[in-house]
Amino acid sequence: MKILMVSMFANHFFNWVDQLKASHHEVLWIDVFDNGKKVEKIEWVQQTVNWKRKFDYPGRQFLKKNFNYAYNVLSEIFEKKLAEIFEEKLVEFKPDVVQSFVLFSACAPILNVMKKYPEVRWIYSAWGNDLYYFQNEIAYLKDIKNVLPYVDYMFADCKRDYHIALKYSFQGEFLGDFPGGGGYELDKNKKLLMPKERNAILVKGYQDLFGECIPVLKVLQNLREKLDSFEIIIFGADSQVVVYAEESGMTNWSNFAIFGNIGRREVMDLMERSRIYIGNSISDGMPNTLLEAIISGAFPIQSNPGGATAEIIEDRLNGFLIEDPLDLESISDLIIRSLGDIEVLNRAYSYNQEKIRPKLERSYVKKKVLEKYNKVESEVISING
Repeated sequence: MKILMVSMFANHFFNWVDQLKASHHEVLWIDVFDNGKKVEKIEWVQQTVNWKRKFDYPGRQFLKKNFNYAYNVLSEIFEKKLAEIFEEKLVEFKPDVVQSFVLFSACAPILNVMKKYPEVRWIYSAWGNDLYYFQNEIAYLKDIKNVLPYVDYMFADCKRDYHIALKYSFQGEFLGDFPGGGGYELDKNKKLLMPKERNAILVKGYQDLFGECIPVLKVLQNLREKLDSFEIIIFGADSQVVVYAEESGMTNWSNFAIFGNIGRREVMDLMERSRIYIGNSISDGMPNTLLEAIISGAFPIQSNPGGATAEIIEDRLNGFLIEDPLDLESISDLIIRSLGDIEVLNRAYSYNQEKIRPKLERSYVKKKVLEKYNKVESEVISING
């Protein structure tokens, strides 16, 4: 089957599409924002990059830096739209299926082209906040309502988003919920530390737009005397979180460390020595860092926007759910309970390692995902004769 994939330049996408390597499917990718370079990790994929500028006119960089309005006006003249390059590649590549990752960047801009070629099946992959948060924004909701009736198939990272899609006239087939980047490479020979052998409290440091790290920091401040024997580590900290940590004096604590963006391996190393992991936000899909905490043996305390987290965490069995990300008293209670009862942590650790971790292993997820693509292929063949 020939698949034309439309996605932003993102590791989640690269990890997802790489599940199709060595399959019989032929894949072409259009980088929607044109990052301008090919990706070695998916060198087997036909990649459409450097497509945006019709030509590089003199003074472009100067205008971009100093006269943004003029630059934007000229960009309208000298740059291609995504719909243009998409239709060019659609006609040239002749795909059986188009797969768009994220509705607003990869579905809405090509909707009118897809309407012209109804024989081409359309798969939509929902990520993170794609539907749950943006259904509340008027302009985005218009795109959601316009796109979903024309989509034939849907992947998501949680079942919640499928039910939201149904609400907005999705009438196609739900192919299932899978981690946004596919599964995880697990070292089955690696011995993970038991909860009592861990002494770190790990917190995801997002505050911008969706994240609510600062309420967690406020709770940790109030609990400082109870946390002297633990390392407190913030990772992925954005500027608001860094400023708060500095102004509140937390950066002066001897047991406090804060990091900005770090690599996936570094995140996993932190997870593997953390007793508890805290992720708090007002909106998300199935958080990748939550899944990483589970496979690393950390006890998850995670917000539950729209019930997505509850699809994998049963409250008090294999983690704790934060039902109100702004309720400091509730968050404080969950942290105290998790640190005060090692049996709760041991039970969650065993459950997650035995029941959840195997289902997040990359080869397991890949097998299931390929079955879905093969199912689509069979239906395409049946429809097209």
